[in-house]
Amino acid sequence: MSLSISPDVVEGEEREVGAPTAQLPVGRARRRADDGPLGFSRLSRATFLGGIVLTATLFAAGAWQRRWIADDGLIVLRTVRNLMAGNGPVFNAGERVEANTSTAWTFLVYFFSWLTQARLEYVVLALALTLSVLAIVFAMLGTARLWGGTGSALLVPAGVLVYIALPPARDYATSGLESCLVIFWLAVLWWGLVRWSQAENVRPAAFFALVFFAGLAPLIRPEMTLVGVLALGMLFCAPVPRTRLRPWLFRVLVVAVAGLVPVAYQIWRMGYYGLPYPNTAVAKDAGGAKWHQGFVYLWDLVGPYWLWLPLAVLLIAGLVLMRQRRTESDGRHAVAEGSQPGWRGRIHRFSVWLRTPAAVVTLMLLSGFVLTVYEIRVGGDFMHGRMLLPQLFCLILPVAVLPIRLPRKSAEGGMRGLDWAFAVVVAAFAGTAVWALFAADTTAITAGTKIRANGIVDERIYYVLNTGHDHPIRAEDYLDYPRIRAMVRDIANSPDGALLLNSPSFMNWYLVPAPVPEGNKEHVVFFLNLGMTSMNVPLDVRVIDQMGLAYPLASHTDRLTDGRIGHDKNLYPDWVVVDTGMVDRHPWMPWFLDEKWSDQARLALSCPDTQSLLASSRAPLTFDRWRHNLMQAFDFAKYRIDRVPKYEIQRCGLGDPNQPLPPPAPPK
Repeated sequence: MSLSISPDVVEGEEREVGAPTAQLPVGRARRRADDGPLGFSRLSRATFLGGIVLTATLFAAGAWQRRWIADDGLIVLRTVRNLMAGNGPVFNAGERVEANTSTAWTFLVYFFSWLTQARLEYVVLALALTLSVLAIVFAMLGTARLWGGTGSALLVPAGVLVYIALPPARDYATSGLESCLVIFWLAVLWWGLVRWSQAENVRPAAFFALVFFAGLAPLIRPEMTLVGVLALGMLFCAPVPRTRLRPWLFRVLVVAVAGLVPVAYQIWRMGYYGLPYPNTAVAKDAGGAKWHQGFVYLWDLVGPYWLWLPLAVLLIAGLVLMRQRRTESDGRHAVAEGSQPGWRGRIHRFSVWLRTPAAVVTLMLLSGFVLTVYEIRVGGDFMHGRMLLPQLFCLILPVAVLPIRLPRKSAEGGMRGLDWAFAVVVAAFAGTAVWALFAADTTAITAGTKIRANGIVDERIYYVLNTGHDHPIRAEDYLDYPRIRAMVRDIANSPDGALLLNSPSFMNWYLVPAPVPEGNKEHVVFFLNLGMTSMNVPLDVRVIDQMGLAYPLASHTDRLTDGRIGHDKNLYPDWVVVDTGMVDRHPWMPWFLDEKWSDQARLALSCPDTQSLLASSRAPLTFDRWRHNLMQAFDFAKYRIDRVPKYEIQRCGLGDPNQPLPPPAPPK
């Protein structure tokens, strides 16, 4: 069974020699016959273009109204600052840690920052908004082509209304995070695949450009690899276009073009960082399972907005349209079955089917489902709705716009099958539009500055209320977040260097001094909110966190079973006092720290495997170090330490932690 859908009205395409008749689009003469009166064709084109302009404008206006840059978005800018300063793609100078999940987003922001020399916050704000709006445009263009273009139907926005109506979609359109890039990549991939599936003559240059773009998936975001693999599998297994190359050589080129950038970067990443994926995946244990929390996260988005309702309505409309198109196709085409019998014939027919619009639709729906299952498995996220936006975008792509074809009268005066499709599609469009008005004005989380028991928070409102700024965008806007202005002041008041620790009550800072006068006068801030902290201090201030996004020692601890999702690692500060070489004795050490724990942490840090792990990111990057990192990257990724120093001593076999430990040298 295949879905044969007419392509957009594009002239100049030639029929591909040897292509199966059943899968080819309707010829140009047929399209002209179906286009109907010239006036209607113009009306259809105007309706579609007007829908694009209206939808893009509404999304841009809604995103601008809720403009902000998240604390996690500022983390990206810290890496960009280091790149521009010549320190490499690192979070802290001298420590090779990949603290950003999306490699492509980091370098995209860096490129435009270098190009414009504008303030980083404004660069990322403009770039994020532009990509978000372009994603909507490409989604509509791809789906319009899927349904036959502006010929004999009015193309009206439908699925895109579901996306732009959701408050989280508008929140993360300008957040400084890679959400904008992810949906843009999905939209362009969708548009490209639909064009490929309907092209009468596949041009090698356009085909390999699509292969290259799909291959960027792991650099867009690691889990997008699932979508990229499915898309590349489709392109690889589909019939080879007529070229001068042998089929096997053509497929070798597909693999080479798809893997050119991601494989090269992967080799470089493993040697440079000593990990096979970003450190954020280690910090959040992206391979772990928290199914219950994942379902909580899913319902946290679906429930308050009744999101299941428009998705169900659009699914019904899509199925009706597919059945209508298949019925029309059966009357226009002769079905070309594979001439080979048995399993060879079935493989051939499946290969031919892969280059059809039906296969592309199946790909996107399957991608959305697989990504949703993955997100549920890992427990979702702590930001309301954010990590389910790509999944939703995949699911709405086939119905981003819907074709409304005017009913025709039958000889008997009753409703024909086409008329039923007209009624269903009009009802789906109207129902979706009404739902969008409801959802756009719905507040799903009313907790404000409170973090709910499930750990999920409306991140934008949380920071708006905690900073007192309606649009926290610049780094200094976050100086009004509790303790950040005090942090800047305390750093300025400690010229000899110090470690800043947050108090157990999260009300003030404690300073652990560096040994003087021989100390290195280094300032280290140990705080969860890496973005606002790191962007308000110079690059020579080392900023690390207890969860491990920028601190390998913390990221390689075990995940807390009942910890808050996305924050379920918590390294004790005793480790940091010892690791940074600060004074670990009272009265210089804060009252809530224990000298015995610091002594045990010192012994635990001497574990050879732990020292090897730390050397992978801290040792000078010689060729031998790069080669060692490359060979040991997967072992480093799996390595875990116990966050309790006493138990870590036992795990590493360093002796009995209950026995008295030799005292450290007294501070000078």
